[in-house]
Amino acid sequence: MPTPRSDLDLPYTLDILLRLLDTPSPTGFTGAAVALIESELSALGVPFVRTRKGALTWEIAGTGAGHVTFSGHVDTLGAMVRGIKGSGRLTLSALGGYDWATVEGEDVRVHTQSGRVITGTVVNIRQSLHVHGAGLRELKREQSVMEVRLDEAVFSSADAFALGISVGDFVSFDARPRLTPAGYIKARHLDNKAAVAVFLGVTRTLLHTPPARTVAFHVTTYEEVGHGAATGIPPHTDELIAVDMAAIGDGQTSSEHHVTLCVADSGGPYDHELGNRIRAAAARAGIALRVDMYPFYASDGTAAWRAGGDYPVALIGPGVDASHAYERTHTDSLAATGALMLAYMGGG
Repeated sequence: MPTPRSDLDLPYTLDILLRLLDTPSPTGFTGAAVALIESELSALGVPFVRTRKGALTWEIAGTGAGHVTFSGHVDTLGAMVRGIKGSGRLTLSALGGYDWATVEGEDVRVHTQSGRVITGTVVNIRQSLHVHGAGLRELKREQSVMEVRLDEAVFSSADAFALGISVGDFVSFDARPRLTPAGYIKARHLDNKAAVAVFLGVTRTLLHTPPARTVAFHVTTYEEVGHGAATGIPPHTDELIAVDMAAIGDGQTSSEHHVTLCVADSGGPYDHELGNRIRAAAARAGIALRVDMYPFYASDGTAAWRAGGDYPVALIGPGVDASHAYERTHTDSLAATGALMLAYMGGG
């Protein structure tokens, strides 16, 4: 499928994306991912501010009046150690909304207070078909039946404690990022590291071709638990455009090869006039924009509005298949998202 032409440096964007995906950042444990973004901004010579909440903001000055902010999040789904069983296996508390079946069999890292990282695997309490037979198939996947099998000689809770593991330790899921020869990116946590990588790619472009109005990029760290952009949006923002994944499935128009405008989600409709301005920008640039709605979805735009944000809000993003599981998108969709951002702000 053809992709709208843009000045987005796709190889650079993909390099950033793959490195971000390999950097654990479950909600509440995002320091390493934010530091990676800061390192890239420093290399580009772009000043940034880390908020007291841990979010990151940077701006590119425009040639005219007006200020648009793009918001995305770097925090991901994950877990915390809820308890340590007598067997030494760990029980979990989920960070973010996902079905436990989607993490069964996944490799994880347990991030201890000492800084030691211990690997393991999420399994259920009846994982062996040869032992439990039909009991395995009948088991409802929920928090109470899932546990972490550590990759250490652990046979008791004392053994786990001796490794430095304690209640409250963060647990990250292995993203397993892959870039296929056909241009598909498979990984956990494309939601929403794909958008953050596009932010950096767009920033690089704007350093050579300044936008028509000042643009800010705001990367939040608590979106998966609902309050990422409740604070930190620049006070001079005229318009807020949240950039997050576009969920793909039966009955949806979103595609892995396109950028989508989401006009409504579980929080209700987004701003109609801002959405129309985005549609017009896409049409002028020859971008095949998809339009969709997501009934079981909320974004940083919703959080900003609920916190009292006095500006219109819209939501766009690349199409992502199997959201909140082992996800997939295509380079076409990343390029189209960057092209739409550049078209809207008058850059590129």
